[in-house]
Amino acid sequence: MKWLCAGAELVNDSSRGFDIEGRKLFAVRRGGQVYVYSNRCPHRGVALEWHPDQFLDPSNSLIQCATHGALFLIEDGECVAGPCAGQALTRIPSREDAQGIWVSL
Repeated sequence: MKWLCAGAELVNDSSRGFDIEGRKLFAVRRGGQVYVYSNRCPHRGVALEWHPDQFLDPSNSLIQCATHGALFLIEDGECVAGPCAGQALTRIPSREDAQGIWVSL
């Protein structure tokens, strides 16, 4: 397991990007739960964020691709609107403990 960040660095309804061993990832916290995905849209393979650490739509309720506006569910990465509807983001196994958020690459 690789350490991502301290849990307090990812507040509820926020997102944050990471580069771990050359792999671009991002994490979202929602309802106290952390979800980690590869930072790669299934439509074109591009990075998702608008600006550094901005992966969510204006309501902070969906992940949004900055390139084509595709919308993804935070809980499972499924694309619910846009050019890749029916596809999904690649989920990265993760866990959180007192030391922080960890990912399995």
